[in-house]
Amino acid sequence: MATTLMTFVRRNVGPGLAAGALAGILVACGGGNGNGGGSSPSAPEQSGRPGTTRVDVKLVDFKMELSQKTLKAGAYTFVVKNDGQHNHAMEIEGSGTEQKTRPLAPGESANLTVSLKDGKYQVYCPVDGHKDLGMKTALTVGGTASTGSATNTTDGSGY
Repeated sequence: MATTLMTFVRRNVGPGLAAGALAGILVACGGGNGNGGGSSPSAPEQSGRPGTTRVDVKLVDFKMELSQKTLKAGAYTFVVKNDGQHNHAMEIEGSGTEQKTRPLAPGESANLTVSLKDGKYQVYCPVDGHKDLGMKTALTVGGTASTGSATNTTDGSGY
């Protein structure tokens, strides 16, 4: 009887305890965050570059949403995600600055780090006339920073 019980424990309970311990370690180490633990070239940095302030940008067909529209002068990392069904990009232009991301396929992300001086900036999608379809917004740098919720800024009707 004792031999049968010991065999049962070795074959069934032991591996279950080991699996449970492994699962606990993985959760504690962040293994259960849903991204598979891998990295892809389009995955954005979670907090931007050190010393910069993060601004989230959501690109959809044909709208552009920024987490902040009024900023103080300084360094910013725009974390851009294409949530639309078409390729999009983000370009920022004004006060001597003109920088843009690469074109992003649906679901892709990119980071764009820029130093902004006081002034007015245009932020838009430079892909295939999307700016004229309403994928644009204005950004003001100077004064007090705004940390309000995302702003939907489209002049187009989209589809």
